[in-house]
Amino acid sequence: MHVACVTPRGYALVPPLRYLLKLIQEHSIVTERVTLITGASAGIGTELARVFASHGHRVALVARRADRLTALAGEITAAGGTAPIVIPCDLVQPDAGDRIAEALAAAGVEVEYVVNNAGFGLFGRAVQRDRADQLDMITVNIRALTDLSLRFSDQLIRNRGGLLNVSSIAGFLPGPGMAVYYATKAYVLSFTEAMRAELAPHGVRVTVLCPGPVPSEFQARAGFRPGFDSAVLKVLPASVAQQAYRGLMANKRAVMPGLGIKMVPFLLRLFPRSFILGAVGRLQLRQR
Repeated sequence: MHVACVTPRGYALVPPLRYLLKLIQEHSIVTERVTLITGASAGIGTELARVFASHGHRVALVARRADRLTALAGEITAAGGTAPIVIPCDLVQPDAGDRIAEALAAAGVEVEYVVNNAGFGLFGRAVQRDRADQLDMITVNIRALTDLSLRFSDQLIRNRGGLLNVSSIAGFLPGPGMAVYYATKAYVLSFTEAMRAELAPHGVRVTVLCPGPVPSEFQARAGFRPGFDSAVLKVLPASVAQQAYRGLMANKRAVMPGLGIKMVPFLLRLFPRSFILGAVGRLQLRQR
């Protein structure tokens, strides 16, 4: 059997120049990544912005008060950090998520970390508080947090970043005297743990922060006067932020700053739910 000989053909081992130039151009365009932080104008949010910036992250700051965000951005830049992106925005507004996304797109950046810190509470009997205010609380504490967590999830996956949602030790408890607030934080706790399970296969860190009483504007806005219990359990905002950052980077499921706070979930297992409900009610509804 004769096999016809085929004259060998020459193959170029080097791709055409135009192909190489195209590859170089594509890889030279690297989208800058940012850490999006809501509620950055005060308290834990401000401290989280400082901590992330000090570790080399460019931060995008979201809150209602533009003057405070601008001042914080100036402080971060003066300390040698990359100039933050300032996004004045009220998360109560239904288009808040769209406005944040548009601002980030206009700046030409992608989100690497989302820090949902914004939230507020209202102290007092739910049936006596203004209903509209309590619905706004649900909008900020639940709807906005969920929107931003889901809206940027594809970018978190692409950049193998992380999600930090701020709940509270209140998320483990029923809360007569702050019924809606406690319920919103229970949602944040449950939602974040579920997101952790869903995003883990994609290499995304997901952590829920559950602080106890923290001296900040939150308490004044809530109409809450701290008592002895708050004095015993409180941790300063700067310490909370440092622990939260370390926990997220270590991919911890939950961060509960302070020894007293860490004991709460364990102690809850020792008592019936009815007892816990009564105890929280007496504590929250007492005259201050």
